[in-house]
Amino acid sequence: MNADHQNNYPRDMVGYGRQVPKVSWPNKAKVAVQFVINYEEGAENCILHGDKASEAFLSEIVAAVPFENQRHMNMESCYEYGSRAGFWRLQRLFSERKIPVTVFAVAMAMQRNPEAVDAMLAANWEIASHGYRWIDYQNVPLATERAHLKKAIAIHQAMTGAKPKGWYLGRMSANTRQLVMAEGSFLYDADSYADDLPYFVKGIDKPHLIVPYTLDANDMRFASPQGFNSGEQFYQYLKDSFDTLYAEGAQRPKMMSIGLHCRIIGRPGRFASLVKFLNYLQQFDDIWLCRRQDIAEHWLKHHSG
Repeated sequence: MNADHQNNYPRDMVGYGRQVPKVSWPNKAKVAVQFVINYEEGAENCILHGDKASEAFLSEIVAAVPFENQRHMNMESCYEYGSRAGFWRLQRLFSERKIPVTVFAVAMAMQRNPEAVDAMLAANWEIASHGYRWIDYQNVPLATERAHLKKAIAIHQAMTGAKPKGWYLGRMSANTRQLVMAEGSFLYDADSYADDLPYFVKGIDKPHLIVPYTLDANDMRFASPQGFNSGEQFYQYLKDSFDTLYAEGAQRPKMMSIGLHCRIIGRPGRFASLVKFLNYLQQFDDIWLCRRQDIAEHWLKHHSG
């Protein structure tokens, strides 16, 4: 590949390379540990929502197929478990332990359960936007995706009193980041899995901050092939991830994201593994338990030069 070809390549395969930034987290923490609760229930694919077929992603029905022009009653009840029971189990756990949380909240799902939104606000959790719908935007027309982004922000602001500072669509399109940057009000987006640290990309009029997320330290793997089939596997994976980052953090502190879903980790048999990991984590006093917004604000203040 010649230099000109390489310069025109739109992907960054190098990142920080061997020159990983010397990060100074608050209180000299070795790892910034960040829990995300994805709140999606009531915004998934469903003909009640105007979609052509039922949801087939991230439920107890691992090999589900979409039902065209029909409701999928079993799928719907799997999602309902998340908002009815799973959310409150997580809300009690993190609130009682005073552990900060970022919620990736889908706007339509927020509308269907204002009580849950009120509980998030009361706990001082960050509520980041997870878009207007919990659907795959890969082939959604640009104009529709733009309209959904604006609608998500409007609903979010009406229900929380402020625009979201963070954005994570998840099943994004090639247009998503440009739309987020053009909107202009976001502190960061999390639609990347490319690093263990925040990083900047070229923006429209200033650099745009990415706070990467995770698909591996994530309970979604309970509901996908080659995933976790017991809570013990989930606990061990989180522990191994933390231990690796903690050891590296003596010289080069990093961040660790843990992804949770109300309808998945909220089930009792899996929830125990999360409690076990929190018990392990809270033995350490040289880590930073934080929200993604806190990481973004710290990075912009200390690592934007």
